[in-house]
Amino acid sequence: MLRTPLCELLRIDAPILCAPFGPWDQVELAAAVCEAGGLGALGTAAGSVPELEAQWRTLRERTAKPFAINHQIRPFDEEAFEATLRFAPPAISFHMAVFPELIERAHAAGSLWIQQVIDRRQAERALDAGADVIVAQGGEAGGHGGWVSTLVLVPAVVDIAGDTPVVAAGGIADGRGLAAALALGAQGALVGTRFMASEEMSVNAAWKRRIVEADAVDAVKVPHSERVLPPYNRPGGPADPRALRTPLIDRLGEAPESVDPAAVGPELLAALREDRAHEYLPFAGQSVGLIHDVKPAAEIVRELVEGAEAALARALSSRAAS
Repeated sequence: MLRTPLCELLRIDAPILCAPFGPWDQVELAAAVCEAGGLGALGTAAGSVPELEAQWRTLRERTAKPFAINHQIRPFDEEAFEATLRFAPPAISFHMAVFPELIERAHAAGSLWIQQVIDRRQAERALDAGADVIVAQGGEAGGHGGWVSTLVLVPAVVDIAGDTPVVAAGGIADGRGLAAALALGAQGALVGTRFMASEEMSVNAAWKRRIVEADAVDAVKVPHSERVLPPYNRPGGPADPRALRTPLIDRLGEAPESVDPAAVGPELLAALREDRAHEYLPFAGQSVGLIHDVKPAAEIVRELVEGAEAALARALSSRAAS
């Protein structure tokens, strides 16, 4: 299996990280990715500490392999972070901002720190703060992200990272994307939308169908997301989410004042609990244009690795022929 130094650091077999999906239960997906050789992850947004702890215990029962627990600042939950430190997962991931004190606390608990960044300046802060892995997330990505493309951001971060492994994210859905990331100097890829369209992911089947049927141009940045999503409660960003177009997203772009936060915010939370969040904000990246089916996570991992090996072999063969 394709391996890089990142694999040794994270104790995984394949240089593939599964993205965390905020408030959605992804225990089955994380376990499947871990068992297939990648690094599974769990989000913490909108979950109570007892709910999160139950998810962590279940995942640990399903796999003995390493995984990550993710936190963010929309909003940051100190109680959940403290619980994470007590649980001491192999890795803690973080995005939307860099906080050196959180990295220090994670290291004291024995966890590696995986920091997602959206531009070079944020990468510099993460490196200065002692992050163990940097995820350079291009603007093509789904969920919250920036605006610099993966093709530009990854080599810019690699150039300053030194011995710290860099992982590419944004627009990667097959082995060609993983091969491109490695060619840019990254040691692996973080994959989100492709795993959202996996059999194990617990979102509504209609969301997965939209991913399979969508073209890249259907995944748009969500304007004025502050009117419907929880506020940032620590400084960071800006990072706007990307999702498949819906009537709500169109309203936010064309007439944001018509979207009443006091009404739509609770509607969105209710939809989340009822497995209807895709009717409002079906997060997805531009890689939807490369995804044509829903399949098991283990098969996705295998195809990413085998596809990357084949793409790299083709590139070397073409170079030799010339």
